[in-house]
Amino acid sequence: MNDSHIIEILLVEDSLEDLELTQRALRNANLGNRIQIARDGAEALEFIFCEGPHAGRKIEDTPKLILLDLKLPKVDGLEVLERIKSDPRTRHVPVVVLTSSKEQVDVVKSYQLGVNSYIVKPVNFESFTTAVQELGMYWLLLNQPPQVG
Repeated sequence: MNDSHIIEILLVEDSLEDLELTQRALRNANLGNRIQIARDGAEALEFIFCEGPHAGRKIEDTPKLILLDLKLPKVDGLEVLERIKSDPRTRHVPVVVLTSSKEQVDVVKSYQLGVNSYIVKPVNFESFTTAVQELGMYWLLLNQPPQVG
């Protein structure tokens, strides 16, 4: 089966700087192929649930990993997380919150909603790069997800 069309990572990030840093870190770890970018929560939901411009996608072709910022325009990250984890078609997809928010209420709420991991973005570029590379390596290469579909 040719799975070259399958997106491995959905990166949901509204900050252009953080987006570029994350993409660069993933490319440097040879994990930069097949990344879909969503710049706000509404765009992320359209992609995940095959709506709007993504209506031609199959929902079974879920990303292997979703990197989700919390502070997003249109629909915030917690609402995106809640939609993903409450739908039986997508709840198995690993979601890692990658955010600048250290607010305990955001951490607690994320775990209540089913997040797989919550990471506060390091300010230091090298630390940020290392964190993103290790995230990608773990979730794409080491983690064994259940077979769905």
